[in-house]
Amino acid sequence: MNGATPLHSIGELSARTGVPVRTIRFYSDTGLLPPTHRTPAGYRRYGDAALGRLRLVRVLRELNVDLPTVRRVLDGDLPVAEVAAAHADATALQIRALRLRQSMLRLVARRGSSPEETVLMHRLTRLSSDERRRMVADFIAGLGAGAPDARGAAAALRTALPDLPDEPSDAQLTAWVEIAELVADDGFRARMAHAALPPADEEALPGAAPEAAAELVPFVRRTVAAARAADIDPDGDDAVPVVDAVVERFAATLGRPDGPELRAWMARQFDAGHDPLVERYWRLVWTVNDWQVVPAHLPFQPWMIEALHRSRPAALGQSHGQGGHRCG
Repeated sequence: MNGATPLHSIGELSARTGVPVRTIRFYSDTGLLPPTHRTPAGYRRYGDAALGRLRLVRVLRELNVDLPTVRRVLDGDLPVAEVAAAHADATALQIRALRLRQSMLRLVARRGSSPEETVLMHRLTRLSSDERRRMVADFIAGLGAGAPDARGAAAALRTALPDLPDEPSDAQLTAWVEIAELVADDGFRARMAHAALPPADEEALPGAAPEAAAELVPFVRRTVAAARAADIDPDGDDAVPVVDAVVERFAATLGRPDGPELRAWMARQFDAGHDPLVERYWRLVWTVNDWQVVPAHLPFQPWMIEALHRSRPAALGQSHGQGGHRCG
């Protein structure tokens, strides 16, 4: 073979490519790397073309391309560019899955989760987008089948559905897991259905016409949203005219005078209608969706309760003194 291209043994191929000898033998036995020549003793020898072929096989295998696809590339049935594009997409999915796994592991470590909770969180984080939407939709449908107040809550929920992105941050994943835990809780469903002011009927608001009473909560919600948008502190002097406007509307609707008793009653009503866990749900939705806090969607009761207490300290003191005198 004087003047011919030098041939390489399997050991030499291994030294030049880093592919183990055993793997090269396997490729040769299966036809991926046919020998260029055999010696009289039967030893396989490979030319430079086989060396280039082996290097391509190594690269494709390191990119996780399966052997049948490698064979099609080597036989010229499939362009390398097409294989690269398909595997780039697959790699992107794998990276997303790894990031999600990393976020879940951080969440488990941060919460100090039990084995049972870890299994639950793993299941929740592996749900598809459709499965997550269906979980929330089933929760809302259960509300929509209830009383008028519950149907109102369901309508509000439909305007802001949690939508976990494909590559969530740790905060978004944590919020989604908490939302999933809430919507799976029948007790939370009942709390969501009654999160507004108690029913505006004659028993809840004595002396009020049902139509007029039904307008009270939307009015307060709009008024407080406007105050928040204007950065009015419920404990500041600027909150006084806001509170006075709300109390005036309640007094006119209920046919009661503005005074300590009415304001104390309103504060109790607002307190009964506010559920911190429901407020927590909305804040979780904003986190999952990466939304800014919208003043109009914040529960109005905490702002109004604080403002009511701030606007009537002297009157309340007088009321409390009178009450003590009567008890004596």
